[in-house]
Order: sequence, then C-alpha cells, then structure tokens
Amino acid sequence: MDFQNRVGHKTGSGMPQTREDINLERKQRLKQLALENIDITKDPYILKNNVGMYECKLCLTLHNNESSYLCHTQGKKHQMNLGQRLLKEKNEMSTNKLNKAAAPEPKKIIKIGKPKYDVTKVRNKKNQRGILFELSFPNIKENTKPKFRFMSSFEQKIEPPDKKYQYLLFAAEPYETIAFKIPNINRKGRRPDDV
Repeated sequence: MDFQNRVGHKTGSGMPQTREDINLERKQRLKQLALENIDITKDPYILKNNVGMYECKLCLTLHNNESSYLCHTQGKKHQMNLGQRLLKEKNEMSTNKLNKAAAPEPKKIIKIGKPKYDVTKVRNKKNQRGILFELSFPNIKENTKPKFRFMSSFEQKIEPPDKKYQYLLFAAEPYETIAFKIPNINRKGRRPDDV
C-alpha cells in the first residue's frame, strides 16, 4: 500500500501517526521522565517479589517493570489511596492523643499484708492424694471473690524453672498475692520425668 499521498503526510517521513501511536509515544516519554526524576528506592510502597515483578503494597497491584510502577504512582488509583492513607493516619494520631490524655491512672492499692492460710494434705474416698488450701481474707470488699491461678514454673521469675513443680497463686485486694509450690504430679501419681 502506498502512503505517500495521504493527507497529513510529509515526504520521507513515513505514514501519519494514529492516536494509538501518539498515546504510546507520550506514555514512553512520561516513563523516561519519571525514571530520571523519581528515586524508586525511597518509595515505601514498592516491593520486588520473587518472580521479579514489582508490587504496590498500597494498592495491591502488580507491575512488570519499574517504569510501569512509576506510571501507576502518578495515576488516579494510587493518588486516591495515598489520600485515604493520610486521612487514616491523621485520625489515628488524633485518637491516640485523646486516649493518652484520657487514660486513667493505675490504681494505687496499699497492701495490708499476707492473708492467713492453712494447708492440709488429704485423701479422698478413692484413696487419692490431694492438698486442701484454706485462706482467710477478712478485709476484702463484700461480694468479691479471691482470684486464683495455676502457674507453670517456667512462667515465674523468682526461682529457677523446674518442671517437677507448679505454683498456685491466690490474690484478693488489698492483700498481697501469695503462691504455693506444688509437686507437678499427674492423675496416676507420676511426675513428668517418670513417664
């Protein structure tokens, strides 16, 4: 096909460019400008994955090369997501300031000492061994129950860990928390080392 006599044609320049050609050339020019002006290493949202493609962590999009990613950063979707991220961060900062200002001070409770206690070894009807703890908390508030908790020897920081023992803690304000060291025995009467 002879393109010499087409409208808009200059002799020796080939055929006139179509809109697609003009858009492609413009995009390539913009990519080159972006690559020259923008330092991609300082962008916090770029991630190069194991396949060699580039990901935008903000928009969750994949790009074949750096120039494609740079074009994406100048685009509408990325700019909208950046705006939303900034708004979210501003809101979080303001709520954090409010929370810090309105945070209640921790209660300062004056401890009045250890509660009275009595520990007794017992056996039930099936001749199984047990331990009975009787604690007296006369000065706690009405309708409050003392709290208790079993603790592994690896959780506590006072003695070196020993898997042969576990601890039973009792706490009720305003008394000090007390703990009892108990042999770690399973239902069959064996320690963890015996198994």
